[in-house]
Amino acid sequence: MGYLRGFIPWIVAGVVSSFDWRWGALGGLVSGLLLLWQDRRRGVGLDALILEISTVAYFVVIGAVSVTTPDAALADHTDVVSFGWLAATAWGTLAIRRPFTLGIARRQTPREYWALPEFIQVNNRITTAWGAGFTFIGVSLVVCGAVGAPAWVGITAHVVGLVGPAVFTKVHPARAQARLLAQMPDMAAQPQ
Repeated sequence: MGYLRGFIPWIVAGVVSSFDWRWGALGGLVSGLLLLWQDRRRGVGLDALILEISTVAYFVVIGAVSVTTPDAALADHTDVVSFGWLAATAWGTLAIRRPFTLGIARRQTPREYWALPEFIQVNNRITTAWGAGFTFIGVSLVVCGAVGAPAWVGITAHVVGLVGPAVFTKVHPARAQARLLAQMPDMAAQPQ
């Protein structure tokens, strides 16, 4: 549910934007701020809210453009821009060596594992999967628009680009943990 919850502002914006992109931006902003406020009240650290903060920033920017220039060409391309923004967030956090999934993982993992190189590597891979998924969707939507592909192609790109990283996020940590645990007897047997 954690990852699905993070997509609520994007879903709200997508649904409401079908009526008017200004209201979609406002809906995304309000729902994003509400979720961020709830998480902060529960004591969730800012490092676990990087994607949520980026989401709010996106809707502030898009909202400002939509209000000041309601007839902007951007109105027809917010789907591509939104996935570009999400991809930039994922790739940017990797570039500064703070993958956005790290804070989320720390909420679910005992502190003694946080400094392990494997823990960091798992989060780098998960963030890479999300970055690749967001990039795939954005590029697919650009191509779909350029060639006039039917709507189902774009919908399929959304499903593949989101389900793939979601499954990877669920499966990869367990596999990495199993590999690490399998190596532990070997590591203990090696002379120091």
